[in-house]
Amino acid sequence: MDLLKRHKPKLDARAGASNPLGAAIAANDRATMFMVREAIATRRLCLAYQPIVLSRDTGRVAFHEGLMRVLDPSGRIIPARDFMDAIEDTELGREVDCAALEMGLLALAQNPALRLSLNMSARSIGYARWVDTLRRGLNLSATVGERLILEITEASAMTVPEIVATFMEEMQSKGVAFALDDFGAGYTAIRYFKDFFFDILKIDAQFIRNIHADRDNQALTGALNAIGKHFEMFTVAEAVETVEEANFLAALGVDCMQGYLFGAPTIRPHWMQDHQPKRA
Repeated sequence: MDLLKRHKPKLDARAGASNPLGAAIAANDRATMFMVREAIATRRLCLAYQPIVLSRDTGRVAFHEGLMRVLDPSGRIIPARDFMDAIEDTELGREVDCAALEMGLLALAQNPALRLSLNMSARSIGYARWVDTLRRGLNLSATVGERLILEITEASAMTVPEIVATFMEEMQSKGVAFALDDFGAGYTAIRYFKDFFFDILKIDAQFIRNIHADRDNQALTGALNAIGKHFEMFTVAEAVETVEEANFLAALGVDCMQGYLFGAPTIRPHWMQDHQPKRA
């Protein structure tokens, strides 16, 4: 049912003027694509960094996730969720992936203590500029590869599983780690875990909300965490927002947690602030 819901707006949009809702969606998508295209041309792009903390010691950051942001002409920060659906299947999506990768690799090269995860689409594996950017970035510093994590969603990985598995094997030989993002929200066949060898498993937010009081979420998260442990993956709970959720997840044995409880995404992380010149 989710798959049908996901694609229905696009089908409606093709109907054009005969379907007012479809026409409105199509117009909105065109406006979004124009905004992103203009942002790329004028370099109004940045990463927002969110910490992922250790469950056993939430004062310690295991790594950060770099989340793409677009700035509109007024300087308003627009998160990826507001534009990626409209551009994911287009070359603009690949250009945004390239920009995120360039910024993330530069941050890793400039900050030797930083470990960073970046989102990617399986479609970018076949995009020459993105692959060239990755290869060049890995040569910026001897340790960049071992501090880089590439995140792929379930749905994206399933589009071309064999290509994704081959790409992962090549990059893991260079020290790059891979995270399966939003686990539980997509359509991954468990059998593919034998081929993929993901290093990190990120449990989708829908199973984390109110987990301390929701017995269904407790059972589902416990099962997803157990799958991760069986395949020797580091597990991360997404969207942790309350102390009660964090305490339950820590007791459950989830390795790390990410969410507003521990820090919102920021375009001014501490390592950037530390390098600002001091005023006299």
